[in-house]
Amino acid sequence: MENIAKKKFCVEGMTCSACSSHVEKDVSKIDGVKKVEVSLMTNSMIVEYDHTKTSVNEIINAVDSGGYKGSLYRRNRQIDENNLKEARMRKNKLIASIVLMIILMYFSMGKMLNLPVIEILHAHDTAYLNAVVQIVLVIPIIILNKHYFVNGFKRLIKLSPNMDTLIAIGSGASFIYGIFATIMVIIGISTNNEELVQSYHMDLYFESSGMILTLVSLGKYLENKSKGKTTEAIGKLVNLAPTQAIKIVGSDEVEVDCEELNIGDIILIKPGCNVPVDGVVVEGISSVDEASLTGEAIPVLKEVGDLVKSGTTNLNGVLKIKCVCEASDSTLNKIIDLVEAASNSKAPIAKLADTVSLYFVPIVIGISIITFIVWMIIGRGFEFSLARAISVLVISCPCALGLATPVAIMVGTYKAVDYGMLIKSSEALETLHKVDTIVFDKTGTITNGKPVVTKIIGYNIDEEEVLKLAYSLEKNSEHPLSISICEYAKDKKISPYEVVSFENLIGKGIIGTINNRKYLCGNNKLISHEFDKKILEQLSNEGQTVIMLADEENVLGLIAIKDTIKDNSKEAMRTLSDLGIETYMLTGDNELTAKTIANEVGIKNVISNVLPDKKGEVIDNLQKEGKVVAMVGDGINDSIALIKADVGVAIGAGTDIAIDSADIILMGDSLGNLSNGIRLSKAVIKNIKANLFWAFFYNSICIPIACGVLVPIGFVLNPMLGAVAMSLSSVSVVLNALRIKKFK
Repeated sequence: MENIAKKKFCVEGMTCSACSSHVEKDVSKIDGVKKVEVSLMTNSMIVEYDHTKTSVNEIINAVDSGGYKGSLYRRNRQIDENNLKEARMRKNKLIASIVLMIILMYFSMGKMLNLPVIEILHAHDTAYLNAVVQIVLVIPIIILNKHYFVNGFKRLIKLSPNMDTLIAIGSGASFIYGIFATIMVIIGISTNNEELVQSYHMDLYFESSGMILTLVSLGKYLENKSKGKTTEAIGKLVNLAPTQAIKIVGSDEVEVDCEELNIGDIILIKPGCNVPVDGVVVEGISSVDEASLTGEAIPVLKEVGDLVKSGTTNLNGVLKIKCVCEASDSTLNKIIDLVEAASNSKAPIAKLADTVSLYFVPIVIGISIITFIVWMIIGRGFEFSLARAISVLVISCPCALGLATPVAIMVGTYKAVDYGMLIKSSEALETLHKVDTIVFDKTGTITNGKPVVTKIIGYNIDEEEVLKLAYSLEKNSEHPLSISICEYAKDKKISPYEVVSFENLIGKGIIGTINNRKYLCGNNKLISHEFDKKILEQLSNEGQTVIMLADEENVLGLIAIKDTIKDNSKEAMRTLSDLGIETYMLTGDNELTAKTIANEVGIKNVISNVLPDKKGEVIDNLQKEGKVVAMVGDGINDSIALIKADVGVAIGAGTDIAIDSADIILMGDSLGNLSNGIRLSKAVIKNIKANLFWAFFYNSICIPIACGVLVPIGFVLNPMLGAVAMSLSSVSVVLNALRIKKFK
């Protein structure tokens, strides 16, 4: 095993799931390669190989030889800039293609549409000029989109065609026929054969070649806009860890690079700073915000002997911690590694059109060649035979097949916005209709993620006085529970007392003097007075955090604080249940609190006390049971599970990293539109299947006609009619997809 290396590579130029399959197949053939995982969404590949038998360069060469571009992956912040640069380049090419396409359509169809035209381009003796103009316009479109031809024909040569091959064949056939028709026009003019000129000068169909490339590029551009989001999420995770740390060397504080820290080093963590590496507290006491890892809003008290993890934030005290690992092995780096691994291990969805293309293209080419040979043998001449062969290629243009899925997906994606959903990838919308299990994070997803006062109990004083005393003490603290009490008091228009001798005991509570009387407000570490604790235990069992108010002798009151459930959570769970979807709650919170919340909203399956690196394992286990899983979350701690899931759904009010890691974003914080999204996905898939059926039906009927099976009864399918039929098939697909706009 010491000879086995594992490297990550970038792969540029992949456009469909067939591409990722071809890359995986090509690299797998290399001697010494043990395992290959290719990710279409992140344009990356992880390879396990025996470095004594093969090398990085050999792996990259295998990728390049297949028509793609490989390079060794390096985690850095240049990735985002490269993605933006590539996106701008695609956009500029698309804009140029659209402009040229509009001009080309004018010259090819202007006279047919009774638009003002330049008569010399349509006169008998100069009809070839119109063809020359169209050639001049279509060649730049072909050059701008040459990658379809380069990749498509490379895959064809390797006998493993993909969607690029379909696009290249369709566009290329139209262009070749246009050249053929142009030659016929020139021959007709030179021989004064008016009938020949009349037959071909309107049968150029360069616009078909340009239209195929431009429309498909438009769909690809819109689809590719969502690419690279996982890489952005990883970049934001990297930024959570500081690059510098304060190391204690003797009696000095020395600022060092985090990569230079070793196990056993003592580092200083000041208030407000992020923890750079996992360590054990050796001096100090402070509250630490672990929301980046656990998603829980309430900070955790850290004392001597407690473990603190990288990526968390020290809130108020000064801590000295002893490093228990190097920066590269810290919790945050492990999460980053898991996010990257999850991105690669997530299998891309195989599209039906990609699968069919493996057989469709060679069959069509074979039929075209056979058609040409048969008509030559029959004796109908080269021109007639070539026209029939090109008719087969033109009429079997895969434009409708190529548009069947992306157009429906595009319309469905825009329709989803009406229901408060942003869908970032076609795979997500396609997969959503298969989901039978949805896993929910608790804090910020099912609940509001913000603790609020739910109950006040007074002992020998009224509730308002309990609140006023607590507010007076807590208003000088920045603790989230203190803020909850203060906000509640402000809503009730309570005015605080003046407090003297204020003392904030971290992890315990607050002591202060009001009107010459000493008061305590905090937990049982601060207040140990004897009183009836039945209500305290009851509130705790309900998952509520209880703050006690006391003087030096007696407990005066209790304030219960809880992260409340969102208004729409119960209805959302009920609706999903009606759709037959099984729901789970997955949280880092304790079992008692988790079950209490789950029972309130109607979730039967609860998995609690789960750290971020284990959330992905939970998703894996559910998938191994044969479930199609969606994960809904809002925090950094959910990012691994969001990517591992078949569909990741982020709350729009959540963190940027969760949003970037997910496939679907619920705008705002409502769960109510999940069921609408699933219904919309089913409608889109139904529409796609209808589109594919009619695309295949069209080809199965029209290809034999193009071959000439009706010639004996006097019907010959002119390539012009074939191109028109091809265009109509594309229009029918688009019109059918537009029906999704009426979805309710």
